[in-house]
Amino acid sequence: MLIFGELFIVRVAGNVISPEVMGSLQYAGAHLHTPLFVVLGHEGCGAVKAALEAEYDDREHRSHIQTLVNNILPGFPNTHSQISPKERLTTAVEAHVRWSIHQILESPEGRDAINSGIKLVGAVYEIASGHVHLLS
Repeated sequence: MLIFGELFIVRVAGNVISPEVMGSLQYAGAHLHTPLFVVLGHEGCGAVKAALEAEYDDREHRSHIQTLVNNILPGFPNTHSQISPKERLTTAVEAHVRWSIHQILESPEGRDAINSGIKLVGAVYEIASGHVHLLS
């Protein structure tokens, strides 16, 4: 049985970290005492794909989508153009989950939460199989 606050979901395209997302996370930890935070990406993420299009194809997106893209791009690894688009997307999705975690951990509130015992993990949901794999 779930207790109020054990499951607190914040959904935003591309898992981008914004002041509103950080405020929601802070509320969940400080007021609801949510014990575990999971940054859950998913295979084939459209927002990450849009960021790849901007990075590799010089595509510019509509203004608000471009805002998402601009928040995703800093976490991309340097990938070789020789890898397939599918491999590039998989690598980018995982990198973006790690980038989101990094941004949370770099904030004073994120560090305080971790120091108080809240757990933070990254994972990727595989749509085709329904499996979730944790990132190390």
